Amino acid sequence: MIATAGNNGEKDRSDCLVTLELVQSGGIQIQVMSKVNALYGEDIRLLCKSILDFFSIEHAVLEISDKGALPFVIAARVEAAIKQLKPTDEQYLLEMLPENLYHTVADQPRTTRLYLPGNTPSLMINAGIHEPEGVILDLEDAVAFHKKGEARLLVRNALRNLSFMGVERMVRINQMPAGLEDLDYVIPHHVNLVLVPKCESAAQIHSVNERIALIQNKTGTAGPVWLMPIIESARGVLKSFEIAEAAENVVAMAIGLEDYTADMGVNRTNEGVESLFARVQVVHACKAAGIQAIDSVFSDVGDMIALKANVQASKALGFEGMGCIHPRQVSVIRENFAPTEVEMDAAKKIVKAFKIASEKGLGVVSLGTKMIDAPVVKRAMRTIDLAVALGRLEKNWSDKE
Repeated sequence: MIATAGNNGEKDRSDCLVTLELVQSGGIQIQVMSKVNALYGEDIRLLCKSILDFFSIEHAVLEISDKGALPFVIAARVEAAIKQLKPTDEQYLLEMLPENLYHTVADQPRTTRLYLPGNTPSLMINAGIHEPEGVILDLEDAVAFHKKGEARLLVRNALRNLSFMGVERMVRINQMPAGLEDLDYVIPHHVNLVLVPKCESAAQIHSVNERIALIQNKTGTAGPVWLMPIIESARGVLKSFEIAEAAENVVAMAIGLEDYTADMGVNRTNEGVESLFARVQVVHACKAAGIQAIDSVFSDVGDMIALKANVQASKALGFEGMGCIHPRQVSVIRENFAPTEVEMDAAKKIVKAFKIASEKGLGVVSLGTKMIDAPVVKRAMRTIDLAVALGRLEKNWSDKE
């Protein structure tokens, strides 16, 4: 019996191809083919031996064609190969990095979220240096069907053993109900937020939360796991408010326009006329439910001018963020979602007027000849908070003015 796992193509950097054969005798034979064999070959063999021992494998021939894979990648690939030949629920877990034991909050900015294919380690490594608000380890569309099992193990190991430099760590699971099984591989390992694709009902959100509670009780883990449903169909659009208020841990909702336009039988355009109703519907559902509205990704990674125009139109509709499929999109999206100088100046005037009125014990806030009511003050404060979070305004700005 022979199994393989991993990748060994010309462009498959930071990965490895594992070939495992279980034999009847001869003990453990490990062959490492790597340009860094002289430096790290023995460490790779020791890691592989410990994994084989963990799964009680006494006789095997293991070959590793290495292209600079880190230990968390090698461990995932070897485990994936073992589980093809010896089905087991046991999991070989590398030590959790202390810096990965952090939680995030419900209302933190999610202006940019960088998608990373869940079975491509080269794109995960150092993803945090691009400074998105979040990284999405994708188990759904970015992973070939026959590689789903391998991707689960790689994403699990990345959550434990790869530093994302403090950004919010997200995982997009597969479409329900298969996505429920993905949760077993991410919930115990301090994922911050789970994206639920092609969501069409509150019942799907309830199923996800039931599974999360079951896993946390079973594994003794705790802490918030936020949810971001993705609306990708006509039915999802019409059910968007029901989904947005389905549970307290639903903190944002996104729209996915590639699948939505396919469901509608229309072509997606940069102008977005064909998706205007859906986008407005999703924004209204989010605002009514008090959660963040997140727009779809922009698929042309080479056209920054069109991306800028798309972000500005998205912001005008009421969206608060957008997904990124390439690091170069992060800065353009952040800059154009960030409050402008005019917006910040107006917000600062409103906040100052509110502060003065509060200090005087006044129940009414006025700015010039205009009366400022509570929703306007709330929106101004949100603008200030976003400007601070995105580095456009100093946290102690009011002390300096």
